[in-house]
Amino acid sequence: MQLSQLLSYDNIIIQCHNNPDADAIASGMALDRYLKSKGKNVCFVYGGAFEITKINLKLMISELGVDICHVTKQQDLSALLGIDIEDIPELLVTVDSQYGEGNIQHFEAKKIAVIDHHQISEPLTELAEVRPYLASCSTLMWDMLKDEDYLVDDDLMLSTALYYGLITDSNNFSEIHHPLDMDMRDDLKYSSASINRFKNSNISQEELRIAGIALLGSEYHSENHYSIVKTDPCDPNVLGIISDMLLEVEDVDCCLAYTIHEGGIKLSVRSCVKEVKANELAKFICDGVGNGGGHKVKAGGSIIKSLMEKKNLDYSQSSIQEFFRERMRRYFTDSEIIYTNDYKPDIENMQRYKSKRVVLGYAKASDILPVGSKAVIRSLEGDVEFDVRKDTYIVLGVRGEVYVASERLYNMYYEQGEGDYIYPADYEPSIKNVEYGVNMSLLEYIKPCIFVCPGYIYARELHNRTKIFTRRSPEDYALGNPGDYIVVTTNCDEGVYILDKELFEKVYAPVE
Repeated sequence: MQLSQLLSYDNIIIQCHNNPDADAIASGMALDRYLKSKGKNVCFVYGGAFEITKINLKLMISELGVDICHVTKQQDLSALLGIDIEDIPELLVTVDSQYGEGNIQHFEAKKIAVIDHHQISEPLTELAEVRPYLASCSTLMWDMLKDEDYLVDDDLMLSTALYYGLITDSNNFSEIHHPLDMDMRDDLKYSSASINRFKNSNISQEELRIAGIALLGSEYHSENHYSIVKTDPCDPNVLGIISDMLLEVEDVDCCLAYTIHEGGIKLSVRSCVKEVKANELAKFICDGVGNGGGHKVKAGGSIIKSLMEKKNLDYSQSSIQEFFRERMRRYFTDSEIIYTNDYKPDIENMQRYKSKRVVLGYAKASDILPVGSKAVIRSLEGDVEFDVRKDTYIVLGVRGEVYVASERLYNMYYEQGEGDYIYPADYEPSIKNVEYGVNMSLLEYIKPCIFVCPGYIYARELHNRTKIFTRRSPEDYALGNPGDYIVVTTNCDEGVYILDKELFEKVYAPVE
């Protein structure tokens, strides 16, 4: 969906979830300003039994000029729009939430639209834009506004609101992993004074009490050195503070803090050991009932009540606690860890494969940036940082993933392609000179090449979750899930590594 599709309607309600947070407020503010700039009759509302009371949110609303109303009755919507009391709005757009969810009051409208970044829980209307891979709905609104050539940077208050929305929903950026979130974080021009005021008014005395009680009730599992703690309803940032403190406890290598709210569960995950990535653990915990992600050390996620109910999972507090115990137990007991320095693969029981002639993309880094400069490439796989040398090559994989190789390795595994390079992913990678901070499109420099890895490899399908620390990355494991492949090379520098099923089958073919 594009925002311009909403311009067919004149009387429009924007609604965020009950007890709105900073991300919901910022997202609704962005849509409100866009629609009003197009001459539409718009009101931004939230429902539920309670009005906003958190100090940081009240500061945000007053200081940034957010025009938001608390509404509990259908007829009040008509009054706000200035239409007949019996009429219903032409269009209702939910932001940072989905129509019909348990955390958003039901109002009627002739047409419904949805803009959200949470996992899809109900069938969507034809007017919907939902991107669960983003850390905030603010990022989604920023990207949609860019597509309409709406100049967000011309509105300092809106830019500040969107920035704060991402801060709060990503626990101070610790849970962002998609490049669009990173792009908004880096590109927005915001008021640092306002952000500092909001951040320093973020925890109330009541939330301080909640944190203390939660820490006293933490549950420690000594066999795998992790803790689980439930808190009373609180802001996601408070969850982050609790999990940060819990991780400092002796013998706690990773932890999970969670709070139950109206429409689901918010969780915060931390790790301080290389064998557990917090983002991967958060994703595992939320699998099938929500979404999780972030960084290796700090991550978080959301579980949606309706998705749990669809899987016939009990939503009582004791059952939720048991759900987390079981997910954490499975995470540790159903995983194998391989350290390749001490690993001797059994290639006699593995299938032999050879590489297909797969078309990839490449560029010589010195054709883009001066030799000696520090560069960073932003892609779907994350940021790749490297020093530009005379023999540095950049390679784009079959899904647009970024690799950096020496000229020797490039010549060993690739040969020149023909024609134009076609990029296979949605997010186009950019390259930046770190010293000057200037972003450039990487695709302008990419040419086609052919992957022609010499010799053979041996591989077998994985039947359980496997973490592998390679010789090249002894501090950072690669994860394989059942159906993926562990690969052993016979004549290249990689040694032993893991490829997911889709990528493996695109690149290799069995030798009969």
